[in-house]
Amino acid sequence: MHEPLSWRVSRKSLSCRIALALGLASALFVGSSSALAQTQAPSIELKPAIMSLKASRTLLLDVVHAGDRLVAVGARGHIVYSDDNGATWLQATVPTRQLLTAVHFVDASHGWAVGHDSLVLHTADGGETWAVQYRDPELEQMDEGFGYLEKPLMDVWFRDANTGLAAGAYGLLLRTDDGGETWDDVSFDVDNEDGFHYNALAAIRDSGLFMVGEMGTMYRSADYGDTWETLENGPYDGSWFGVSATGEPGGVIAWGLRGNVFRSDDFGDTWQEVTLMTPNNGPLDSTLAGGGLTPDGRLVIVGVGGVVAISEDAGRSFNVRIRSDRVALASATALDGDDILLVGQRGAVTAGPDGAATSTDAVVVPVPATEE
Repeated sequence: MHEPLSWRVSRKSLSCRIALALGLASALFVGSSSALAQTQAPSIELKPAIMSLKASRTLLLDVVHAGDRLVAVGARGHIVYSDDNGATWLQATVPTRQLLTAVHFVDASHGWAVGHDSLVLHTADGGETWAVQYRDPELEQMDEGFGYLEKPLMDVWFRDANTGLAAGAYGLLLRTDDGGETWDDVSFDVDNEDGFHYNALAAIRDSGLFMVGEMGTMYRSADYGDTWETLENGPYDGSWFGVSATGEPGGVIAWGLRGNVFRSDDFGDTWQEVTLMTPNNGPLDSTLAGGGLTPDGRLVIVGVGGVVAISEDAGRSFNVRIRSDRVALASATALDGDDILLVGQRGAVTAGPDGAATSTDAVVVPVPATEE
């Protein structure tokens, strides 16, 4: 399969989330392909994240529930958590300043975060303190100043407290069966000889695990990651930036560039396009970044330009709002009550049930700290 010239060029650009992290949201409008990586001279030695009063107001890329707690991750190794429904936030102790792209918890205590340098972090106290479990082994064999091809991890998912997967750039897929004490490279378990980047993982109700990436690539696993099947005839050739369960058995929804959203009721055997219409009744043409199924059963998908799309019918239709601040958004989840929490370019923001701004948009991190 030959890539169009525009896509061959865009493989040297950054992923959706990484572009947001570097303030390059405009790159998402010109066909940014997927999780890519740059050639640069890294800092080999890990340095702890700097404690900052602004940690919840700078770029955050993912947010999840850990029991009753909210935990969000983002730029400069920032991890913040809230025990009061997003009203106030505390900054976690983190051993790295690398960009963190995704976070996943299996219960109120045990969670994993992933990011640049194929980095995997683990917490056993609900996100208050974190430790490194895995890092790109090539970094330990480098001379200082040597340029390398960075391999960011873009998503992480755990079946239980022992077995988990982390997926990212160049077809990198890592697996652990001992809670992250050891990680194995299982990239060759997936038929991806071109090394297309993986952007998102999601467990699908009563069906298995689904994974999506660039160039319209889709993969599914009926045994939740033990074996993988490549979907040969996907519904869309562009990059996928997100995938989620719909809440119904076999229900999958995937999204990506230029407002493209597709939905399946049969674990990816067949697909239907879901057209998102803006408040002015025009079709949405903005890149969609992250989101998914919230604990209260809503589907929330967000993207660049302040896009918030919410579905209450398992993804068959969405109400779309373009926020007045037009800030790039990376992910979202539901809060207690009907409000939702958005994370993105300006950190954590509380929004109303329709994604509109509320009076509590300003979020404070009450930690005594030295600012960066």
